[in-house]
Amino acid sequence: MASAREQVLRVAKTRERSILRNVYLWMTGGLTLTALVSYTVASSPGLFNSLVATPGMFMVLIIAQFGLVIYLSARLNHMKASSAVLSFIIYALLNGITLSVIFYAYTGITISRAFFTTAAAFAGMSIYGMTTKRDLSSIGSYLVMGLWGIIIATLVNFFIGSSTIYYMVSYIGLLVFLGLTAWDTQIIMKWNQSYGSSMTEEAYVKLSILGALKLYLDFINMFLFILRIFGRRN
Repeated sequence: MASAREQVLRVAKTRERSILRNVYLWMTGGLTLTALVSYTVASSPGLFNSLVATPGMFMVLIIAQFGLVIYLSARLNHMKASSAVLSFIIYALLNGITLSVIFYAYTGITISRAFFTTAAAFAGMSIYGMTTKRDLSSIGSYLVMGLWGIIIATLVNFFIGSSTIYYMVSYIGLLVFLGLTAWDTQIIMKWNQSYGSSMTEEAYVKLSILGALKLYLDFINMFLFILRIFGRRN
């Protein structure tokens, strides 16, 4: 009798501890924090001007963000869950500070349209990743190569300053991150199926943070590419 009850409780706990659901909760929390920080900084002229006026400040922030992503990805297995959560929160906060510049570069209407378009596209590709019978790992390597191509083209265009390359990268980047959203969603689903009922609470939190970081980056980059495309019309 006791063993049957324990089994029922275990099944209930397994259902409650869905990695995919937890990933979306953390991702949404990270995006909300980024949006609030970004709007707060942009709404405070003194704070924003001090950031812009400080030589190299934005470059330091960007380097710090890259460093945190690399640190989280490489050291997650050796970190405590609390450290992983703190790193993710700090990353979302730093990203909010650097993204405050978009409120000066684009109109509020353009930003709103880009955000809701991104939300709809992200939801569509995420649902596709959850429901498709196709194994998306076959296209994963091409998406990664496309991502590296975007990074290299962006660095080259930093010196060339070609508007044609700028918008080509924007459209290609959007397609790449649409694909990455579906692929990353499918990866997280596989995590849930493989480890959801057997991992410790510590591992559960850390894996949820890693998944949240993946989808957070997909959403943010998709938003920025859509913003660049929409901003071209203004």
